[in-house]
Amino acid sequence: MERIDVPYAADERSMLISWLDWHRATVFAKTEGLAEDLAHRPLLASSPLMTVAGLVSHLYWVERNWIEHTLLGGPDEQPWTEEDPDKDFRADGTPLSELLAAYERQCSANNEVLRSLSLDTESKIERRNGRVTLRWIIVHLIEETARHNGHIDILREMLDGVTGD
Repeated sequence: MERIDVPYAADERSMLISWLDWHRATVFAKTEGLAEDLAHRPLLASSPLMTVAGLVSHLYWVERNWIEHTLLGGPDEQPWTEEDPDKDFRADGTPLSELLAAYERQCSANNEVLRSLSLDTESKIERRNGRVTLRWIIVHLIEETARHNGHIDILREMLDGVTGD
């Protein structure tokens, strides 16, 4: 997945999807060339599940849950539970390349949905304060992906010194 230039002027849907795709592609840019052992190495004593691989796993599950479950009403298949609320961060030795491939497939499938429905489409599943719109979900995915790119950026620099945009 390569980063594209986000247009300076476009319709709302194109702008939102372009920014989401840019942040998704940044995940790939920031993980490129990272050694497998480093991708799974925790650096924070307070957050032992926050690894580069764990963040990619989490982003996959976030994409899947918001579109397939919350928006479309599909089965609730996320791995987290009351006993293990951070289970989506557990990469459990899954190679980073496999995690990235699954994430890319999910993003691609989600883009088909994002392009096919009205931005005002309400989710089938209610959240804390009711149903959310597709527009809200896209903005949330942008925020979530951008925030975790910041985490990946910091972890990557700490792991092997690689920095960049």
